[in-house]
Amino acid sequence: MSVRIGEVVPDIPLPATGGKTIVLSDYRGKLLVLYFYPKANTPGCTQEGKDFAAAINKFRRQSCAILGASRDSLKRQENFQAKHGFPFDLIADEEEQLCKAFDVIREKNMYGRKVLGIERSTFLIDEQGVLRREWRKVRVKGHVDEVLAAVKALRKGERPSDD
Repeated sequence: MSVRIGEVVPDIPLPATGGKTIVLSDYRGKLLVLYFYPKANTPGCTQEGKDFAAAINKFRRQSCAILGASRDSLKRQENFQAKHGFPFDLIADEEEQLCKAFDVIREKNMYGRKVLGIERSTFLIDEQGVLRREWRKVRVKGHVDEVLAAVKALRKGERPSDD
């Protein structure tokens, strides 16, 4: 069963960059953007991370943290973060626990073969740990601006609308 809009997100302890173990409740009291990407150091995932990194101060001004997550190993996540200087933590969800909780694993076509992989998705979680907005099948270009607009709307007390 995956988390739905209006529900409290699950607490699943997972390894993250910087030698941390992260649970989503660590971010209670501030907004949280949790984005899932298919694979570290691939062009789309790198661009998405760079876009979030470039806007980090705008998110911080809204009292909003950012976390990235994929099925990559912790070592791969550490290398990805270090290589691109991402100013936020990346979660290593090798067992797909968080991926399954947010229902982001999808069948994809890879060179004519069917494979299971992460569908690029982003989730906005409020200060009480409640899922308020989700974006599925994300296109990288312009996405961070759309997420930031939703963060600002939520901060102003506006009810976010889903896509």
